[in-house]
Amino acid sequence: MKSVDQFDFNGKKALIRVDFNVPLNSEFQITDDTRIRAATPTIQKILADGGSVILMSHLGRPKEGPEDKFSLKHLVPHLSKVFDRRVKFATDCIGAETEELSSSLEPGDILLLENLRFYKEETKGDIDFSKKLARLGDVYVNDAFGTAHRAHASTAVIAQFFTDKLCGYVMNAEIENAQMVIEKAKKPFTAIMGGAKISDKILIIERLLDRVDNLIIGGGMSYTFFKALGGSIGNSLVEEEKLDLAKELIKKAKEKGVNLSLPFDSIIADDFNNDAATQVVSNTSIPDGWMGLDIGPQAKEVFAELIENSSTILWNGPMGVFEMSNFAKGTIRVAEAVVKATEKGGFSLIGGGDSAAAINSLGYGDRVSYVSTGGGALLEYMEGKVLPGVAALED
Repeated sequence: MKSVDQFDFNGKKALIRVDFNVPLNSEFQITDDTRIRAATPTIQKILADGGSVILMSHLGRPKEGPEDKFSLKHLVPHLSKVFDRRVKFATDCIGAETEELSSSLEPGDILLLENLRFYKEETKGDIDFSKKLARLGDVYVNDAFGTAHRAHASTAVIAQFFTDKLCGYVMNAEIENAQMVIEKAKKPFTAIMGGAKISDKILIIERLLDRVDNLIIGGGMSYTFFKALGGSIGNSLVEEEKLDLAKELIKKAKEKGVNLSLPFDSIIADDFNNDAATQVVSNTSIPDGWMGLDIGPQAKEVFAELIENSSTILWNGPMGVFEMSNFAKGTIRVAEAVVKATEKGGFSLIGGGDSAAAINSLGYGDRVSYVSTGGGALLEYMEGKVLPGVAALED
């Protein structure tokens, strides 16, 4: 793949697929601009070369065409501040008016297109829609790693209409950092898998069992393992149809000499809310009517010690319902341990999604080695799958 570093954008209009799917509050203000900041160096490089920029992205999941709450117009004030210039906005992502706007761009100009997903053709990977988008630019740049696992019009199909197709700095960094973990991991290598479901992480767990020294399992998925081992898990989250799989993963870890570390204890609650009554119990004896919502004090310290003594760390998924302050302590302790390991010279990759949100909300984003912008895409890449958005950029 060619990087933007290998191209001179002077006098060129760069059509860039970015991932500006950012969270907005009720007043349409951006609450976390991590993805925008991540794409900024690529955009600045093109502008510094003397090029102009046409940005295309999706926002949310609009179901039936245009919806005001999913309009990218809400991002314009913030983007104008970030780039210290007026960002132009096209009220459609294709069509005669949008083509006219793009053709009138001068070097240094930025044009933001309306939400790609206002057209169903985007997610269907429609070739005619891709062709209409391609008319807007001279050069295609994909810097949206978070959507690279989707064969959508703007992420994969569109590349065939360009002689010059390049990957931006985000795309480049994501692949390089994933390869650091897959191919160059220093020992001891610890993977931390959290979140709700084993089913979301089966393939990555199986692949990691051939590579890691320690596999830490936390979050809602851990209760499926405890039930598989014959424990009482009360009303905790469980995937009944995955009990045999959990047993199989425990067996495989043992056969491969991997230390599979499950949380010994949990903070349990009698209701799914922040103000529920809580107690700390062993994960094999959670009483009926109670549910595990965070790892307990003993699990926190066992996990932290393993992490702090690791040279390579991959973290994907929180240890509990970290959105609720009373059940965030396990995730916070793990984040602190990852930071400590990194400060001791370890390499740490935070696998997007909720883990990235947790690290960033704690202010630790710049104290770990790399925070991925694409949870699903990163997992699929590490599972060994071909990502359509990456494949489309390859010569």
